[in-house]
Amino acid sequence: MRRKLLGVILAVCIGWFEAEALTDATITTKPEVVNDQNQTSATLSCNLTNFSSPIKGYYWTHNGKTIEKTESTTSKDFIELEIKKIDYHSAGLYACVFKTEPEVNATIEVKVLPHVVAYKHSENANEKDKAVLICVSHGYPLPTDWTWHKLSEDESNKDAIVNGTVDKYEIKNTPNKTTLYVKDLDINKDMGMYQCQGTNEMGSASDKIQLRVRSQLAALWPFLGIVAEVIILITIIFIYEKRRKPDEINDDDDSGSAPLKSNAATNHKDKNVRQRNSN
Repeated sequence: MRRKLLGVILAVCIGWFEAEALTDATITTKPEVVNDQNQTSATLSCNLTNFSSPIKGYYWTHNGKTIEKTESTTSKDFIELEIKKIDYHSAGLYACVFKTEPEVNATIEVKVLPHVVAYKHSENANEKDKAVLICVSHGYPLPTDWTWHKLSEDESNKDAIVNGTVDKYEIKNTPNKTTLYVKDLDINKDMGMYQCQGTNEMGSASDKIQLRVRSQLAALWPFLGIVAEVIILITIIFIYEKRRKPDEINDDDDSGSAPLKSNAATNHKDKNVRQRNSN
């Protein structure tokens, strides 16, 4: 029993000493932060020093997901990752992970301007209804602030839209999405170009949405068009029938009188034959 107890204590002590030794392990990253302001590509590097546990391999992650073809079983203590193009696709949190006991890692941030895009660049709605305009953002870091503006006809001026303005506008924001609700649409005042803008620590980006407001009678136009077509068709048929009937009556009269003349001539011939026979 004592031997087992001593074995457990010894194992705990060994593990504690190994953990203490690994706490001295250091990873030096270069660069610590990458942005798209002064470069279009980058090479990330990690250098592991002061480690006591053997390195059994390494790999890289991007936003928590392992990057394909970066896993290796070699015992390198200095590794690199090339980013060929810095944009919103490649932006995010990169981590180099060394397979020691336990694993150690370090993080490098790749930051870009927010990539803001309208969910739909053209939106249609009926007068007196509510329009919903949506913009989303991709990349890293996500916007910390969203704003909306209504542009003038020539887009030279813009008016800021404030959330809850006289119950006309409502804005709902999340880090990667903003939604503008325009209520009780007025065909003369609300139709036009709207701009959404997202801002993060690297700067701002925006996109536009064209809002078209249809009249309340817009839905009736197709129905009225069908009714008009039916009326025109009925009128044409009526006029055609009206003109055709007198011609048919004249044709019937002509065809009915011909047999009468033929019968009269036949009767006259019969009378002449009888008179000859009597003579």
